[in-house]
Amino acid sequence: MNINESPIIVGLDIGTTKIAVIAGRKNEYGKLEILGFGRSESNGVQHGKVLNINDTIKAIHQALKNCEASNPELEVGEVYVGIAGHHIKSIQTRGDLVRQDPEVEIKRTEIETLINDQKKSFIPPGDEIIDVIPQDFKVDNIPNIKDPIGYIGVKVGANFHIITGDRNAIKNIKRAVERSSLTTKDLVLQPLASASAVMSDMDMEAGVAILDIGGGTSDLAIFHDGILKHTAVIPYGGENITNDIKVGLGVMKTQAEALKVQFGSALATEANANAFITIPGLRGMPAKQISVRNLAEIIQARMEEILDFVSFELKKVGLDSRSLNGGLIITGGGSQLKHLIQLSEYVTGLNARIGFPNEHLAPNHLDELKAPMYSTCIGLMLKGFNDFDNQVKRYYDANPQVFELKKNQKEVKIVEPIAEVEEPTEVVEKEKDTKQKKAKAKAPETPKEPKEPFWDKFKGRLIDLFKEEDDHVIK
Repeated sequence: MNINESPIIVGLDIGTTKIAVIAGRKNEYGKLEILGFGRSESNGVQHGKVLNINDTIKAIHQALKNCEASNPELEVGEVYVGIAGHHIKSIQTRGDLVRQDPEVEIKRTEIETLINDQKKSFIPPGDEIIDVIPQDFKVDNIPNIKDPIGYIGVKVGANFHIITGDRNAIKNIKRAVERSSLTTKDLVLQPLASASAVMSDMDMEAGVAILDIGGGTSDLAIFHDGILKHTAVIPYGGENITNDIKVGLGVMKTQAEALKVQFGSALATEANANAFITIPGLRGMPAKQISVRNLAEIIQARMEEILDFVSFELKKVGLDSRSLNGGLIITGGGSQLKHLIQLSEYVTGLNARIGFPNEHLAPNHLDELKAPMYSTCIGLMLKGFNDFDNQVKRYYDANPQVFELKKNQKEVKIVEPIAEVEEPTEVVEKEKDTKQKKAKAKAPETPKEPKEPFWDKFKGRLIDLFKEEDDHVIK
């Protein structure tokens, strides 16, 4: 594809903890070149639903402002928006179309008619159809056809996966986008967007489950035999873990988030039993010491609950570790917890790995976007390019609502929101043996090398997760 023919697509991820905007276009090699990136702290969104439209609009404006600061030459008009939440449901249907001329090859317009007919399916009152996804087609007596275009026959039919959501929740998302001076090009289910960003064709063929652990919810998409078999929204995410830490350890929410990110582990048995974290007291109150083992136990309990949901959804569609050779791919902001792979494999019985959205990005992409927390946003962009390639949506360069990039493009800069967080001040390890204390005091201190980020340190090789970690000091 010629770069001059490729439109600029923008993905807007409205999450519980963050709002991200990423703009890009495909280069001649089919990779995404990022042209603008901005994010902001999310307000007004809980568990994937927009509850306060005004706060959400302010957060979207801030993300757009940061995106414009990263590239002043970029203009944003239309966006692909992700959607998730407790209100999302899915149903299976079957549809058939009797053709007028069985000797003529099946055309795309007939498939589109068949898909549109499914939008008339009965759904619960108050719900609205978000997407209709064909699973496998059948032409006369030939089953399991992935793409029936070019076949001939009297009747073409298909099994469909229909995704629905609460009408009011959908309206609130669209209203927040429109009042932000944007146009919703399409609403995309977040687990499907994340799956397209971290999954390859080989994974889909082998069978794989994609778990996107977000702030308010965890989204699940299951693929088997090259088709989407099932989607589900698990009503727990990173925010629930933070709240558990806040309540269980009696700390502030900002401190609980810092404890989770810096010292959290999904396996209590791998946490140092003698390590303690000292956090400052409030308004002159004495400092508080938090056990690293207790912190890990709280995190493990909630993560086990999320993974139990995954096992339940797999059993619901009759799949297990023998059916999904591709295993479990975990992505999203919550996937960066230490020892999560071990816990996931133990609970689900599936081989597990972390899903990074690197495969679809051009080599000069921002390092910031390597993080799994941006998988959904990059997947939304891929959905836009898929629509463009298949001529599902139209893009006109002269249309002011379509994204335009002026000449002499400047380098994209990262603009991050500044948040003041009162974090733990130090970590100390209590020694029971006083002789060991004296021996340590006499021993000369050796300078410690700065630690690498957890995932960078172990990228590209086996992860030695059972190695006992050193104490940390936060200033």
